[in-house]
Amino acid sequence: MKTVTLPGGERVPALGMGTWNIGDHRDTRAEEIATLRLGLDLGLRLIDTAEMYGEGLSESLIGEAIAGRRDEVFLVSKVYPHNASREGVVAACERSLRRLGTDRLDLYLLHWRGGVPLEETMAAFLALREAGKIRHFGVSNLDLGDMEELWEVPGGGEVAANQLLYNLSRRGIEFDLLPWQRARGVPVMAYSPIEQARLLRHAGLQRFAKAHGMTPAQAALAWLLASDDIIAIPKTGSRDRLRENLGALAHPLTAEQLAELDKLFPPPRRAEPLAML
Repeated sequence: MKTVTLPGGERVPALGMGTWNIGDHRDTRAEEIATLRLGLDLGLRLIDTAEMYGEGLSESLIGEAIAGRRDEVFLVSKVYPHNASREGVVAACERSLRRLGTDRLDLYLLHWRGGVPLEETMAAFLALREAGKIRHFGVSNLDLGDMEELWEVPGGGEVAANQLLYNLSRRGIEFDLLPWQRARGVPVMAYSPIEQARLLRHAGLQRFAKAHGMTPAQAALAWLLASDDIIAIPKTGSRDRLRENLGALAHPLTAEQLAELDKLFPPPRRAEPLAML
């Protein structure tokens, strides 16, 4: 399994499992649990979730899926901005831990920026880390200006990751935010890496994938995996799709292939507003 190094030196899988909308429907629950367990069997140890996902349904399903296997998982969850106060973060974290059936999170993120001062949220994260409730903390959907502000806040320079919408069709962060993070050793966790399956219908990507013996999903994931500081977290509740996603690791892209994808999906030439889903 390819890994990415967090700022503190810990190595985590570069390919993980997202869980947005997983746990929402009773009739798909068994397959979703089986998919997460198969992912662990195959080395996809990083699982990403959030209290927002199904208002806790995703976390509860994951708790069932990883029961008895907690130590195999690098577990990530996120706190709502309206819960990001000093007391609110602590209470939200406790609720997430109960749903997940664990005593700690490996990484806890601010889901996006709201009205609570970053200093207050960071203070709560530091307190949770001191109490052993979380091992690392970070952010999600923060643009360059937000990250620059965060860096001046006590604890802000210790963030382990910024989770962002990043894929072949959403390359805006490459102009300024991604270089800024790279200079400081802060990895990107790329959510919606195949653009909620819309990339699979892109004719150019279909032709590229066919020419190089892979599927469009594998090509999109392989493009992200070509970087040493990007963690891709595709969501799937299907064991077949999970096996397909894992196959991206068997297709490392050459410089020529990356250049070919640049022609299909040009990098940004100017600063762009941060994309979010």
